[in-house]
Amino acid sequence: MDSKSLSHTRWKCQYHIVFIPKYRKKKLFGQLKFDIQDILSTLCKYKGVEIIEGAVCASHVHMCVSIPSKISISNFMGYLKGKSTLMIYDRHLEQ
Repeated sequence: MDSKSLSHTRWKCQYHIVFIPKYRKKKLFGQLKFDIQDILSTLCKYKGVEIIEGAVCASHVHMCVSIPSKISISNFMGYLKGKSTLMIYDRHLEQ
């Protein structure tokens, strides 16, 4: 069994996450697509989350991630969506 461990636990928490832009507008293409990939991987590294698979499509983002058991999925998603939105807005103010 492929699992991670902390001092007193062994865990394997993998989640399939899909999130979309507001009104599911098809805006995720070109340079923005590559910036989103970079931002999401950077934020996941900060929290110790491993991205198993990921894809940025024109209207949504798919991610399969392995999240440590000490982080709840709702806290991680709040962090990921909140911080990534601010970082994307800083890089692409005109869109």
